[in-house]
Amino acid sequence: MTKNLKYYIAVSLKGMAMGAADAVPGISGGTIALLLGIYEELISTIGNINLSLFRDLKEHGINSFWKKINGNFLLSLIIGMGISLVTFVKITAYLFDKHPILIWSFFFGLVLATIYVLYKLIKSWNYINLIFVVATTFISIYISGISIIVDIDIDLIYILICGIIAASAMIIPGISGALILVILGLYPTMINAINNLEFDKIITFASGSIIGLLSFSKIIKWMLSINSSLTYSILLGFVIGSLSKVWPWKSELEQNILPSSYIGENYLFYSIILISIGFLLIFLLEKIQKLNN
Repeated sequence: MTKNLKYYIAVSLKGMAMGAADAVPGISGGTIALLLGIYEELISTIGNINLSLFRDLKEHGINSFWKKINGNFLLSLIIGMGISLVTFVKITAYLFDKHPILIWSFFFGLVLATIYVLYKLIKSWNYINLIFVVATTFISIYISGISIIVDIDIDLIYILICGIIAASAMIIPGISGALILVILGLYPTMINAINNLEFDKIITFASGSIIGLLSFSKIIKWMLSINSSLTYSILLGFVIGSLSKVWPWKSELEQNILPSSYIGENYLFYSIILISIGFLLIFLLEKIQKLNN
């Protein structure tokens, strides 16, 4: 296939769709890449990046290096994702500030649907799968609980580690990198960092993301190839545990409470609608993906 300017413009538009997905907990950028037909090229491109390419750069020059890393594809994708991420982050930051219950309700619906999608990806069940689901659920709940304290003063090392983990999830269909940030308690911090142009946090997170994409993502790919059901069981537990983090109604001490106990307007009717919309959005994406396979 001859790749011309029209092709790379299309890649940028697809990157924008992936960026929008990765900015929202529950929607996987990997799933969007699958739906839009660029997942295989994305995985192949990332998998081909290694240190030997930099020796090639020294010996054969920039043109050979650029071609081997599929530079036009990567640049087009990154431009599209960057534009979309910044745009959606600003919208999300505004909604967090003005309507926190409503946006968390939408995210809660997305996470519920992600649980459904991951459950269906597990082809075989046994006691080992169940043990890992239970174990990672409790780990996720524990992390979600302590992140309330950690979130007050998150250092750059923690941001780097979270970037490594989240970037690995971004390219896996069925799980969202933004959802991982929610579980780790970093999502609001990074939303504010991008919205306020806090470059130290942005650069640190981006560095971690690059490390994650080039290294840890290969480990996850290997795990999926060896035992996909067990891998998805581990991911399922983490996502189930994250429900406590995205619960919309919280007390002044950031503890989960019932809508009826919330001080002020609880927006219960609108929250139920947004939870339903979030769930149906992932459900429909999953159905579309099946039709395209």
